[in-house]
Amino acid sequence: MKVNENFNIAEQSFKNLRNELVEEISKIDGNSFEMTEWNHQGGGGGIISKIRGSVIEKGGVNISSVSGKFKNEMIGKIPGTSNENPNYLATGISVVLHPLSPKIPSMHFNTRFLKTSNEWFGGGMDLTPALEFEDNTTYHQGLKSLCDHYDSTYYDKFSKWCNEYFFLHYRKEPRGIGGIFFDNLNTNNWVEDFEFVKEVGVYFKNFVKKTLLKLKDLEWTKEEKEIQLKKRSRYVEFNLLHDRGTKFGLETGGNIDAILMSMPPLAKWE
Repeated sequence: MKVNENFNIAEQSFKNLRNELVEEISKIDGNSFEMTEWNHQGGGGGIISKIRGSVIEKGGVNISSVSGKFKNEMIGKIPGTSNENPNYLATGISVVLHPLSPKIPSMHFNTRFLKTSNEWFGGGMDLTPALEFEDNTTYHQGLKSLCDHYDSTYYDKFSKWCNEYFFLHYRKEPRGIGGIFFDNLNTNNWVEDFEFVKEVGVYFKNFVKKTLLKLKDLEWTKEEKEIQLKKRSRYVEFNLLHDRGTKFGLETGGNIDAILMSMPPLAKWE
């Protein structure tokens, strides 16, 4: 299978998932997404889909397919890059949902396909509850079952990676309750790697639908909202200081609104 065919297949899959997520979330929330197209300075572009609704206080479902050349400071840090070949192709989907209710966790997901002189998948999903999340065990068991279907080592490896990645070292605390995180996924079986990445997206879509329907109508207090706003401050700190997607977008001239889509609408620091 040619590389361009791989890229096109991954790109279309991300677009399909984006359409499904937008439809499901809009139906539950009762409000529509606002969509904005943007062009990348190197080539390609994407679509920002934003919602400010009654269930999702602020959310975004973004897709992009871009090309260009890495700046000198990025060469060598990205697999397959060199001074002779700084070119890249990248396509992906990124989702962040900040619910109005503090009883619903903030939910993050992304999957991507990158090509330099190498090619690989990356992505994952994680949750950031403000309050105790009753479905924590079920959530992780579902991810483990998904991972085990493809490789019995995936869950332990990817959940550990997630816990280490989404960690505020200077505060000595995790951003949330984890999930899975992976990068540079290339087992020399493109079809199987692609199927795994697709299934992560399906799991996230189904989890979002189930969680929103279950928790959206529960009552919450002013005190619980205060806890949520303070927890969101950790989300902001991580995404501005550590998040690789933020850094990649800024380094490659991405759209600022799309890059900072992950910021919550309100947050508090003591």
